[in-house]
Amino acid sequence: MTAPTTAAPATADGDEPVAEVPDRAGDPFDRDVLPTPPGATSGLLRSLLAPMKARVAFTSFLLLLQQAAVQAGPLLVAYAIDRAVPAFREDRHGPLMAVGAAYLLCSVASGGLQYAFIRASARVNQDVLLDLRGRIFRHAQALSVDFHERYTSGRLISRSTTDVESLRELLNEGLQELITVILSFVYISAMLLWLDLGLGAVAVASFVPLYLLVRNYRRRAGRVYTLRSTAIAAVIVKFVETMNGIRPVRAFRREDANDAEFAVLNKRHERTNGDALLEMARYVVGSRLVANTAVALIVLWGAYRVAGGSLELGVLAAAVLYLRRLYDPIDRLGMFLNSYQSAAASLEKIAGLLAQTPSVPEPATPRELPPLESEHPGREVVFDGVRFAYRTGGEILPRFDLTLPAGQTVAVVGSTGAGKSTLAKLLARFYDPSAGRVLLDGVDLRELSVPELRRGVVMVTQEAFLFSGTVADNIAIGRPDATREEIERAAKAIGAHEFISALPDGYDTDVRKRGGRISAGQRQLVAFARALLADPAVLILDEATSSLDIPGERAVQRAMSTVLQGRTAVVIAHRLSTVEIADRVLVMEHGRIVEDGSPAELIAGTGRFADLHRAWRDSLA
Repeated sequence: MTAPTTAAPATADGDEPVAEVPDRAGDPFDRDVLPTPPGATSGLLRSLLAPMKARVAFTSFLLLLQQAAVQAGPLLVAYAIDRAVPAFREDRHGPLMAVGAAYLLCSVASGGLQYAFIRASARVNQDVLLDLRGRIFRHAQALSVDFHERYTSGRLISRSTTDVESLRELLNEGLQELITVILSFVYISAMLLWLDLGLGAVAVASFVPLYLLVRNYRRRAGRVYTLRSTAIAAVIVKFVETMNGIRPVRAFRREDANDAEFAVLNKRHERTNGDALLEMARYVVGSRLVANTAVALIVLWGAYRVAGGSLELGVLAAAVLYLRRLYDPIDRLGMFLNSYQSAAASLEKIAGLLAQTPSVPEPATPRELPPLESEHPGREVVFDGVRFAYRTGGEILPRFDLTLPAGQTVAVVGSTGAGKSTLAKLLARFYDPSAGRVLLDGVDLRELSVPELRRGVVMVTQEAFLFSGTVADNIAIGRPDATREEIERAAKAIGAHEFISALPDGYDTDVRKRGGRISAGQRQLVAFARALLADPAVLILDEATSSLDIPGERAVQRAMSTVLQGRTAVVIAHRLSTVEIADRVLVMEHGRIVEDGSPAELIAGTGRFADLHRAWRDSLA
């Protein structure tokens, strides 16, 4: 069997060391960096652009025509100086008027084509970004639970916002600059060599130091922008973590400590931004020095040749205009490289995220569960030679064998770290075992498709997460096609109908973000109703009554004893009162079952559970 690629949950959403600002080198922010397979970045870019090949070709053609109209200007100036003006002196006005009309036509055509290009490219760019954001969202949902426990929500937000924004800047502005520079280089080199071979050769030779400057800038800026991207992510992670935990922050007076930690991360962000600007400044100064030197040399040499009669003045004027048109975009090329390095670092991170595969994969040829034998039966659950260890080491479950007959309610108790929740997560297939099998009516969970598994097994966790929307919407998540009557019936069965009816809009009350409009116990009852509406054959309750007060817990237990009739249930609980609804109790220690029996049998004995039960009774007294 393949070991699961899981990691122990992080202690916080952003737990990079913050005691000091690390050096520029050797600071990859390891927790932010996902391995990117070779070719994944270029493959992602190709897959984004592949559906838009025709539109990309059309926008490129528009820019090609626009540049042809722009670059015709200096050639018309040369013709005007050397041909049209002398003709005008001879009272032949036609050539000069033709040049003026042609220049005006080129200007109008350039403006119109530029508008058409911007309009067409904007649509392509927005469709690419729309596709990319959708891919990130869908893929993040598809990844396994263990990935989300080690790769924080703040970093996912950074991938879909900051990194996508970097790509937007490149697509909206940078690519046009790059294509413009490339087309200018081709047009102008050809024109200069055609106008005068000597001037053209000098101009082309000046591209060599410019190329070396660009290559050096790309190499240096690439490292800077990788650090800059991860620095931004670290700031977002810290911000999200703090805002999500604002209650404990205020309760334990963490404001000053968080402010100090955020200041370190913010300083790191500032420093990487400064490094990026410094690299940009070096490039701009160097490129301007090369460009101005080349223009000065060509003007001096060209003027000398004009004076000697070996070069026409119009040709020199056209050459200088062409060179200025070529060298002026060099600064803008730096801005493109600026955007490119930022976008390349962002695209690599996104490609790394999209290259992640679920550690709990879908089966190649999924099987179906055998049909249920009655209206509300459970299914048999078997842990066959199961072992489980996190990727970071430390075996949680050594050799583990367990059979849960169909329809049995089993309570699992034990100290923290005994392996209770791991057992539940393996049964829900949030993880796959390192070895062995988990069987549901004789079918390995790894052979079931996700929809088939989720129809058979439902888990209610301690956190009782509710989404923004109405109470009815949150209950209906268990079965989206349920009628209002079925939703209310589930709420009544679990004992939630009374408090829901008392809300301002009843079942149509918006619970707001994370269910913040209702209490923790009420959120737990809604989560129970959601699970019961799903009507699973196997129901897992992982400390799911922890948020309820004693009367609420009693009400839930009374409802559960009816609802769980015939259904296989695994109840993970710290409160021993919860085991009263169980047919069987398992006591776990260090990943092993140390006691197994009915509640009455274990209470009457002298084992671990009897001690726990006596201590619990004493605490109630």
